[in-house]
Amino acid sequence: MDVSSSESEYQPRIRRAPRRRSSIVQSEAESTTEWNPASLYTDRPPPSSFPFPFQSYAGNPDPGTPIPGISSRRSSMESISAARRNSEDLNLIRPHAPFMAGNAAEPSPSGSGASTPNSIYRNSVGHNTSSTPNIPRNNSATFRAPFLSPASRPTSSFWSPPTHPSPAASNTALPIPKAPPPLPSTRLAQPLTKEDKPWLTRTPPRDRFSYWITLILIFLGWAAAACLVFFGTRTVNLLPENQLCMVLDENFNGGGINTDIWQYDTGLGGFGNGEFQIMTKQSRNARIENGELWIVPTLTSDNLDGGRQAIFNGGSYDLGDDCSTQDNSSNCAVKSDGSTVIPPVESARLTTKGTKSIRYGRVQVRARLPIGDWLWPAIWMLPVSNEYGPWPLSGEIDIMESRGNGIEYPFQGINYVRSSFNYAPLESLLNQIYGWWSMKRGGFHQDFHVYTLEWTPQWMRVFVDSRLHAMLDLNIKKEKESFFKRGGFPQTAQNGSSEVVVPNPWSNSGWNAPFDQDFYLILSMAAGGTSGWFPDDSDKPWHDGSLTAMYDFANAQDTWASTWPSNDADRALRIDYVKMWQLGSCPA
Repeated sequence: MDVSSSESEYQPRIRRAPRRRSSIVQSEAESTTEWNPASLYTDRPPPSSFPFPFQSYAGNPDPGTPIPGISSRRSSMESISAARRNSEDLNLIRPHAPFMAGNAAEPSPSGSGASTPNSIYRNSVGHNTSSTPNIPRNNSATFRAPFLSPASRPTSSFWSPPTHPSPAASNTALPIPKAPPPLPSTRLAQPLTKEDKPWLTRTPPRDRFSYWITLILIFLGWAAAACLVFFGTRTVNLLPENQLCMVLDENFNGGGINTDIWQYDTGLGGFGNGEFQIMTKQSRNARIENGELWIVPTLTSDNLDGGRQAIFNGGSYDLGDDCSTQDNSSNCAVKSDGSTVIPPVESARLTTKGTKSIRYGRVQVRARLPIGDWLWPAIWMLPVSNEYGPWPLSGEIDIMESRGNGIEYPFQGINYVRSSFNYAPLESLLNQIYGWWSMKRGGFHQDFHVYTLEWTPQWMRVFVDSRLHAMLDLNIKKEKESFFKRGGFPQTAQNGSSEVVVPNPWSNSGWNAPFDQDFYLILSMAAGGTSGWFPDDSDKPWHDGSLTAMYDFANAQDTWASTWPSNDADRALRIDYVKMWQLGSCPA
């Protein structure tokens, strides 16, 4: 078969895919006629008006649209036909590697000239291998490059891989095809004007709808946010400032503690919590320093005859007339022997009992807490007259309690403060409503903070520094929000050795009972205890249920005392000021 003759007869047949009917075509006649851009895109923009990948310049029309003064771009099918025609007229030169220098001749810039199908076959490897014996074989003047890897198989006498022939051999390399001429550019010299874009003269209805619906939704969002803010602020419980009467404003600017306001509560009986300290009236434990009240814990062995050994045996401690409960001798004096130890810590406890109290209003204390293992600073309140019975029937308000242990302590150390409301119809059914606030870095011993109680018949709130930092925020506006309902007490309970029906001692009072009576303020610094404030699961040196709990605590003095700062300023509960307001008219 003659290849050259077939070349003239060969005509590539291109089957064009049927054009899909556009949504903007209105009739069959329009689909067969040439489209006019001026009428085609009067209602909607062409594809080229959209961003990537349609346009190379803003406003560039569709690539298939003819542009006056610029030759039209060739179609993709025409490029394929041209590529096929050019591939039949190849102009490749023989490769020339550096190691072919010597016998190999320099390649000609033009190669072997234009090649025909016959010349391509004559220059092929198949034609060379079938020629006369004068064609070089394996023993010809060719060689394998020394830097190439060894052949994968030994040389065969019947076939060998193609090699670079000697200059006398025919050139088997295909000629390099000529570069096709560059296509004409359709890039616009300048952006099109609005007159060149008739689809911009009228906004599509869908675009107008999306624009307005977006504006409406934005407006509704702002309106909803404004309503939330407005009604949210109206529901925040606030004390009416014009109805608050200041009862106490203590800044501790005097030379000593004002006993007309503050009363010492002394004793060594543990104050119902099995605490391990002696509350004294000594200035080393409570004094005024630089306009602040300092309550400082000290080691009993530093001020006891006989030193630390007297804590366990042969020592004695007597508060004498300073004891607050003279009718209970065990709360005022102690002697150490083999079974009894003297509390190893001295501290102080100051109250406003009998001097200042409020029923509803605000209490505000600015304080800096101490650091040291097993220290227990507290700012709290107790009822003046116990109208519903002894503790806990008449309630207890803890404005702030904390543990002096470091931030690594697993049960809320010095980086936590806690508030709670304590009450119960029976002592065995003690209920606590509590909350806390924590610091992410550091602790409450590093600076002063303001601890505030706000209290009304309808709600109670305790917070640190700001109402946003609320530890407790309770509403008492419905019967189901009453303290008795919140307690969830059972119908019967064990009271001593017998089972009794659980009474409601506040049934004849309001929903906020027992917190509907006068309370006074207490500032105290305790150490240890068996009430569970320091859980047994930690590495504390005693157990709450042990009969030797205080002995074990005193015996580990070297361990916990080493965590107490030697500086009184860091070991003390420091009070900057105390303020109390009564809600309503001032008391006579």
